[in-house]
Amino acid sequence: MKTRNLCKPLVAGVLAAALSPAAMAEEKDSFSIAWTIYAGWVPWQYAEDSGIMKKWADKYDIDVDIVQVNDYIESINQYTAGQFDGVVATSMDGLSIPAASGLDTTALIVGDYSNGNDGLVSKDATSIEELEGETVHLVELSVSHYLLARALESVGLSERDLDVVNISDADLVSAFQTDDVRHVATWNPLLSEVESYPGATKLFNSSQIPGHIKDLTLVSTETLEDNPKLGKALVGAWYETMSILKSDSEKGQEARAQMGELSGTDQAGYEAQLADMKMFWEPRMSVDFINSQQAFEAMDGVRQFSFDKGLLGQGAMSPDFVGIEFPDGTIMGDAGNVKLRFNDTYMRMAAEGEI
Repeated sequence: MKTRNLCKPLVAGVLAAALSPAAMAEEKDSFSIAWTIYAGWVPWQYAEDSGIMKKWADKYDIDVDIVQVNDYIESINQYTAGQFDGVVATSMDGLSIPAASGLDTTALIVGDYSNGNDGLVSKDATSIEELEGETVHLVELSVSHYLLARALESVGLSERDLDVVNISDADLVSAFQTDDVRHVATWNPLLSEVESYPGATKLFNSSQIPGHIKDLTLVSTETLEDNPKLGKALVGAWYETMSILKSDSEKGQEARAQMGELSGTDQAGYEAQLADMKMFWEPRMSVDFINSQQAFEAMDGVRQFSFDKGLLGQGAMSPDFVGIEFPDGTIMGDAGNVKLRFNDTYMRMAAEGEI
């Protein structure tokens, strides 16, 4: 499962490594992309295993290695240090780790956003207001923490009105079985498990903040600029895989079963997780979303939270510290320090049949 934890520190020397000559981009023909297990990212392994990635890489005379990394944060740290050309990550993690560390990063593919896969569950409370004065357990500074902040905000409360206790994702489900843990925020498949507890109530879920928890495929901006063929191959492979994944055909069902197994569940379990995601099956859907006001406002909420929690680094004096560029050229934050870019060029090319 995806740990989605924002609070773990970067490995020593990440920023220095990211900016070192060895990490500088250049024209090349071999690339590696890191991925970790989550419903929205296991399609990359399917693309690798099925030969789809190789087909697209061969089309552009390059090699693309899709590499599974067991630890999500470690995969982003390794990308930031220049050990990978790209990585899968949420928009919040892309902002708070590589971009905040100074590595110019491009969101090449906007794959989906959580549309119910993240939630706030209580054994006793039947409304968010009833959490006032209570203790909520979650993976601190993760997207679950972000979800809680938005949930409280929706009813005029804030974190000052309750206690937040950090707990690892590995311990959360078992802890919810004890009397001491009454309220939790988490993500699937953990969410489904705590939700099934007798008498439990889901108070809030990510469908109420659409677009805020985005799953992206990130690549080094310099690498992409020097190697546009990488962008074409990755985007081509991704959307071909999406066309299979969404299909009701036997091939589509086999693909979902395979991805379920990769995710530690089965076809039905994987399809249930897909149902709680807003999947952008076609490139045009991705393009339309990332150019929307909804996406812009959601990213503003993400950066505000990241700054409030100190995730943009000690040098950040305001949420504007890191500049975020959108496809139309609009820049949110410091135009002199743009380090996260939503570039729809390659998705548009795919939508128009030009790759």
